[in-house]
Amino acid sequence: MSVTIPYVYQYEFEYAAIQTVSPLVRRVTARNPSGFTFHGTGTYIIGHGDVAVVDPGPMIDEHIEALKAALAGENVTHILITHTHMDHSPAAAPLKEAWNTRTYGFGPHGSGKAAEGVNVEAGGDMDFTPDVAVKDGDVIEGK
Repeated sequence: MSVTIPYVYQYEFEYAAIQTVSPLVRRVTARNPSGFTFHGTGTYIIGHGDVAVVDPGPMIDEHIEALKAALAGENVTHILITHTHMDHSPAAAPLKEAWNTRTYGFGPHGSGKAAEGVNVEAGGDMDFTPDVAVKDGDVIEGK
């Protein structure tokens, strides 16, 4: 039996503002709407107190400052990067510096193949290399 899950095209949000998605998940939406990002890239904050940040987002000052404000008083223990497109990983650098924490993810973009002359997908954050390389099946634990 198949089930159709409707895609919700409309939801309430405000750019550069923290929004509670569930009791342990909050989101800040970047002001970078497009066909790829929908309303904008969602950066997710998991937990309270000791938190993980998932996909810090693009290098947009308004978004980075909103994340810093949203995370004030929190301890960022992990910065997780799901993939290295320019709308997901560039803001990891200033957050990593602000909280002196490590990044976890796959990288560099194209798995280093560009250095070998392999044509890799455009739109990648070629400057991002995670502190901790994550591969399929790895488990990342919080504090």
